[in-house]
Order: sequence, then structure tokens, then C-alpha cells
Amino acid sequence: MSTVSGDISIRTFEGRRWLFPSAVIHELDPEAGPAGRRPRRTARDWLVDFSCFLLAVLLGAAAAHTMRQDPNVPHGLAVADQLIGGLACAAVWLRRRWPTGLAIAMIPVSFASDTAGGASMVALFTLAVHRPFRHVAWITAANLVLVPLFYWLRPDPDLPYLAVVILVVLFTLLVVSLGMFVRSKRQLMVSLRDRARRAETEAGLRAERAQRLAREAIAREMHDVLAHRLTLLSVHAGALEFRPDAPREEVARAAGVIRESAHEALQDLREIIGVLRAADGDEAGGRPQPTLAALESLVAESRGAGMKVVLDNHVGDPAAVPASVGRTAYRIAQEGLTNARKHAPGAEVTVRVTGAPGDGLDITVHNPAPATEAPHVPGSGQGLIGLTERATLAGGRLEHRSVGDGGFEVRAWLPWAAPSPAA
Repeated sequence: MSTVSGDISIRTFEGRRWLFPSAVIHELDPEAGPAGRRPRRTARDWLVDFSCFLLAVLLGAAAAHTMRQDPNVPHGLAVADQLIGGLACAAVWLRRRWPTGLAIAMIPVSFASDTAGGASMVALFTLAVHRPFRHVAWITAANLVLVPLFYWLRPDPDLPYLAVVILVVLFTLLVVSLGMFVRSKRQLMVSLRDRARRAETEAGLRAERAQRLAREAIAREMHDVLAHRLTLLSVHAGALEFRPDAPREEVARAAGVIRESAHEALQDLREIIGVLRAADGDEAGGRPQPTLAALESLVAESRGAGMKVVLDNHVGDPAAVPASVGRTAYRIAQEGLTNARKHAPGAEVTVRVTGAPGDGLDITVHNPAPATEAPHVPGSGQGLIGLTERATLAGGRLEHRSVGDGGFEVRAWLPWAAPSPAA
């Protein structure tokens, strides 16, 4: 996700990167600049820095002109004041690298030099933009405390003392407020971008989770379908192995079942792989999933494989059962027959289905104890775990237990909502 977010950030600034401050770009896209170094100034940064430098020079020039008109200021003091002011204006170019240090240094400099006042205002503005309020408050307070003392020692020749002090204090507060406004606007932009990134990350995680759940569902389908087909192959292959003297008709019938089961298994596996390879949002083609109406075909297939199956279906219209409920019922019956074939070969299996709209659908698969002990099958029980989860996701429940005669029973209940009354 970080890669995706980074790509999106780069595309966001592509073509108009120069319009944004380098500090904002670094906050929104930290990987865009060189690692461990300050971000390079953009065209906008150079324009703003030159404007700030020019403003400091103009204010310093205005102060120098006023000083030259004041006969009370000695020539040497005026020259020293202008020299300090020129150095202060040159230091404005360092405001991005050391905003706090520059603002602190400007406190004594602006007190000693009248022409450094413009550079001092630029330093305060930069500090308010780039540093938290606690730094701004202390340094601004230090500047404001010195304003009355400065104009007491060096009164303005054109304005009264109280008026000039009030004007300078208000102007200083205006500059600091403007800098804090710019900082809050940038923080809002960064917070909105972070919120968008978090929303994008959460959406990606939800998509990954949905994909993982879909693949888990496909894995359960793979177990249910292929286990049924492969047990048919195993049963008939075992019959051919242990009865090589069987009549040609039985051998041909068993070979036909093996061929058909292998073909169906390959087709099911091909469809599952197609689903896994399908692009996001695409509909995976394939055969429609079986529902309760296909239960008789399942029983007939099992009987054709040599199983003894009794179907006790009390649902008069299987097509009336909702597709999702019918599909779950079919898988439960299929897994029950598969387990009976593996663990109780030769035993008669009873599949009983009852239910009605509003009461739910009951499915029971029961087999008695096998006549002979069945060999252990690796991985036993995984199918029942999957069926339990499938029934729970459908809003129902599934139980499996050994019965008193040594047999085994799988019993499930699935919700079957009553049809809504006509309006």
C-alpha cells in the first residue's frame, strides 16, 4: 500500500509541483526528495524568498531615509545602522534553514538597527509558519517588550511616541497572525491528505480481506467437489484392483465411472483455477453451482458408484428453496456421502431433507457402522470443519456426532425465510 500511496502522491504533484512549498511537498510525499536532506526549494519558494528579501530591503531603505532626515542621529551611527540592516536583509535567505535561530538573532539586531526592522518582521513571519505556537509566543513577546524601549531611546520624528508604539505592536501582531494562518492552512492540507491516505489504505485492506475470504470459499468448494470425485475414483480403482476376475460388464462400468469422475474432477479444477486467475471485478465463467434440485442427481451418481443410498426428500418444490440455502444443503449432503464412502464402505446411507418456508431446512445424513473396519484416511475432519463454517455463514448450524449403533450422523439446519406477503 505504501507504494501505491507514493505513486498517487507523485501523480498528484506532477505538472504543478512548483506551485507548492517544498515543506508541504515533503510532508505530503516524504519519499519524493533525497533521503536525510532538506527538500529542495521549488520555483514558488524562490519567488517567495525573493519577495521577502525585497520587502526587507524596501522597509530598511525607508527606515534609512527617515534616519537621514533626522538631524539628531550622528552620521557614523546611521552608517553602522545601515550596515547592520544590510546584513540582516542578507540573512533573510537563511530563514528556511534556521527559522528559530534567525528570529532569536533578530531580537538584538532589530533593537540596535532601525533598518533591520523589515528583516525582523520577515523572520517573525517565517517562525510563525514553520514552528509551533509556543516558540512563536516567546519570541514575539520578547520583540513586543522591546518596542516601547526602542522608541523611547530613538523616537520617531513624525509620529507621537504612543501612536508609533501602538502601530508597531499592531503590525507585529498582524505579521505573526498571518504566519500562523499560513501554518494552519498547511496543517489542514496535510491532515486531509493523511486522512485520504488512511482511507485508501483501509479500502485496500478491505479489498485484500474480501479477496482472501473469496479464496477461502473457493478452497472449501475445491475440497467439497474434488473430494467427492476422487473418492469415486478410489472406490472403483480399488474394486478393479481387488477383483481382477470381475465380469467384463462390471469392469467396463467401473472404468466408465472412473473416466467420467476424472473428467468431472478436471473440469471442476479448471473452473476453480479460472476463478483464481480472474481479474478483480470480473465474473468467472463456468457451470452454475448445484442447488437442492440437483440432490437426486447426486444420489444417483453415488448409487452408480456402488453405494447404497436412501433419499428421503420431503421438500415438494426444491426450486422454491433459495439458491444460497439450496447450494449449502447440496454441499452438506455431498460431503456426508463422501465421508460415508470413505469411513463406512458398504453401509447404507440415508439422506433426509425436510422443511418449509418460515421453519427452515433440515438435512440429515446418517450411516450405520461399517461391516468391516475402514482404513484411516489422512486429513479426516477437515470437510466437517468447512461444512460447519459454511452453515454458520448461511445463518444456520451444523452438528456431527457418533450414534449408538456405531454409525455417524451429520445434522444441519438452514434458514428458509417465509415469502413476504403481497403488497
